[in-house]
Amino acid sequence: MAEMHHQQGRPQHQKQPPRSHQVVKAATAATAGGSLLVLSGLTLAGTVIALTIATPLLVIFSPVLVPAVITTFVLGSGFLASGGFSVAAISVLSWIYRYVTGKHPIGADQLDTAKDKLAVKAREMKHKAEEIGQQYTQTS
Repeated sequence: MAEMHHQQGRPQHQKQPPRSHQVVKAATAATAGGSLLVLSGLTLAGTVIALTIATPLLVIFSPVLVPAVITTFVLGSGFLASGGFSVAAISVLSWIYRYVTGKHPIGADQLDTAKDKLAVKAREMKHKAEEIGQQYTQTS
């Protein structure tokens, strides 16, 4: 096997990085990992302390906080719905304006087709009503 490495022209010791680089990488990884572990522990401790302090306050103020949260939610939902309806109304009015001015908005063909079908049915119903009216007046 040693002959194989000499035949390729690469000595075996150059394939692996020097030992000092490995030590530096390991030390850097251990330092970063340790720092993150300490930061994680501090965050957990802060969360537990904050929860311990905040729990009695939440229990005392819950008769005020719960209705306040519900009111805030209802107000936010109302404003959001109002904004959505406003956007929808503006879109519809814009579409109607473009349709009336002849700019042919999207869906105008379908509306014209439906209008024509409705007009045909209305004429048919008018003729049918006239026939029934004439039959009624002739029999009376």
